[in-house]
Amino acid sequence: MDLLTFDEAALALGCRVTRVTQLIRDGDLVAGRDPETGRRGVPADMIIDGGVVKSLPAVITLLRDARYADEEILDWLAREDDSLPGTPIQALRENRGTEVKRRAQVAGF
Repeated sequence: MDLLTFDEAALALGCRVTRVTQLIRDGDLVAGRDPETGRRGVPADMIIDGGVVKSLPAVITLLRDARYADEEILDWLAREDDSLPGTPIQALRENRGTEVKRRAQVAGF
């Protein structure tokens, strides 16, 4: 996934950087680390039309309840799933949150 800096994410969301960090703390977004630079950022796919992708916070909560670490959540969201089809984050962006939430519920079992 392409990572946005916190400044870029704030611009895409139309808010301040402090709001982006709050969204991450609240579990509405997940930050990842760029393997090349080591900097933290927010995946661009988590933002759509100036807001957080619908149902993403619920999916993050379900995966955290299943003891997924942030990097594992990012991997899970980006992993191809033939039963969707596509990736969970693509399905969320296409407003197919119910399907993704079902898969997230069973991910920890």
